[in-house]
Amino acid sequence: MGMFTDELYFKPKLQVINDDQIKQIHMATLEVLERTGIKITHPEAIELLASAGARVDGDRVRIPSWMVEDAIRKAPSRIVLGKRTGERSVVLERDKSYFGPSLDCIDYMDPATHRRGRFESHHVETTAALCDALPGFDWCMTIGMADDVPADIADRVVARNTMQFCEKPLVFCCKDTNSTRDIYEMALLLCGGKEKFDQAPTIVHYSEPISPLVYYDPAVDKVLFCAEKGIPLINFPAPQACGSAPATFAGTIVQGGAESLSGLVIHQLKNPGAPFIYGAFTTIMDMKTSIFSYGACELSLMTGALAQMAQHYGLPFFGTAGATDAKFCDAQAGAEAAFQTLSSAAIGSGLIHDCSSWMDHGNLVSPEFMVLVNDIVTSVKHYMEGIPVTTETLALDVIERVGPGGHYLSDPHTMANFKKVKYSELFERQVFENWQNSGSKRMEQRLQELTLVKMQHRPAPLAEDIINELDRMQAAWK
Repeated sequence: MGMFTDELYFKPKLQVINDDQIKQIHMATLEVLERTGIKITHPEAIELLASAGARVDGDRVRIPSWMVEDAIRKAPSRIVLGKRTGERSVVLERDKSYFGPSLDCIDYMDPATHRRGRFESHHVETTAALCDALPGFDWCMTIGMADDVPADIADRVVARNTMQFCEKPLVFCCKDTNSTRDIYEMALLLCGGKEKFDQAPTIVHYSEPISPLVYYDPAVDKVLFCAEKGIPLINFPAPQACGSAPATFAGTIVQGGAESLSGLVIHQLKNPGAPFIYGAFTTIMDMKTSIFSYGACELSLMTGALAQMAQHYGLPFFGTAGATDAKFCDAQAGAEAAFQTLSSAAIGSGLIHDCSSWMDHGNLVSPEFMVLVNDIVTSVKHYMEGIPVTTETLALDVIERVGPGGHYLSDPHTMANFKKVKYSELFERQVFENWQNSGSKRMEQRLQELTLVKMQHRPAPLAEDIINELDRMQAAWK
């Protein structure tokens, strides 16, 4: 046995662009920022950029390449996120992948009745607790918009309820710096203070430049606030090929990268070394329908290229997968989600969002889709573990012991290893007669039943004094 090494491990890997293309895309991105620049009117950001060496002409700011590359060098290549208790659980580095749901949907599909209506605050408890229950999801988001809550405080109510009913790290979106500050204070309360938060931030803020190449003042306010407080920031434009970005995939990738990196420059000028997450939601305008497609295969192709750019830069990445343009948990939904999640995992796409709840091109939350995509994601994670090659797994002694014509069913090696196979709670493998005898349940019925069971989960309750303090905070929101 001495001729075999103790252990060999290979992680499945996919690339959609090569090293030469990465260099070309990078140089093109620098050219866009240096020649075309960005439109920005925020006084503090303009002052930061001008003082550092950018060329300012009214509301047009052109950023020299050396400033961009300096910001990339200063930003951390590794960010560790924690659960609401502060426990370190997500390590963003290199090509690691962590899956989570989506945010800010406006409609909700009731899994018991299959009726579609507006997403309301009580649905936050359902979806957050379900995310907490599903092992495929490593972190959570503010999944819906809470139509029944006053618009001025809805973003904070959703964030509060999500943190209350899900222990996993939270990626949130909100309307202004006041909301960001209030959500940050809730996170500090739950994790035990700023010192613990800084060791493993429990929240991540999601912000967006407007494609093409525009910054809205309230978004810049949030970028600067997050940099100051050390709240990890996702700067994530949504360039749509043929609409708000060039019709070519490379052009959309370049513009999306330039939009994200321009925010990195501002962010690092405010606080060098503050945690920043790069990325862009790159997809196509479907020219038949004009929709911003969440199920297009080009979404995965361009997102994969940007994930490789993030690895080239040494920056954590915010990816996209597990979404669908379908309106129901049908074959289209499953196929689009499976294609996207495997592609993203094989490339290594950091925080991968939209895995479970963005249906109907970003409008609809479905707990059933969350359960379906969770099963897909757990299969993808299992696949990405690859095939460990060790003395134990090569099983040469076992093959010798069983010999020609024997069987392995009762062998101790089988008993020690058969549980390494992934078994689904949702997908069935019975022969036809046994399937009939067990109720002839089709996929849709099994999914509905499993979803209703999973929705009973609730995480460990927060202490009463914490709940009272959250109530006091919420009563003071304006």
